[in-house]
Amino acid sequence: MNIKPLSDRVLIEPAKAEEVVGGIIIPDTAKEKPLKGIVKAVGQGTKDEEMVVKTGDTVLYGKYAGTEIEVDGAKLLMMRQSDILAIVEE
Repeated sequence: MNIKPLSDRVLIEPAKAEEVVGGIIIPDTAKEKPLKGIVKAVGQGTKDEEMVVKTGDTVLYGKYAGTEIEVDGAKLLMMRQSDILAIVEE
């Protein structure tokens, strides 16, 4: 993948939607959109906003944050750093 976000944008790979099993098949359209993902690439920031997140961080973001793009068959999200709610420290 050769995508380099510009400015204060971040490229995130969303976590897989959790599927509840128990004999009921849940279609993809009914699954809850994941709110957690892994940062794949970050921009350089702006003069007013320093980049806090870095590649490899696990982050939480808003339900409707970002723009969904598809790269090499993988669905990714491009969003501004300000749309990220928190960095998950494990």
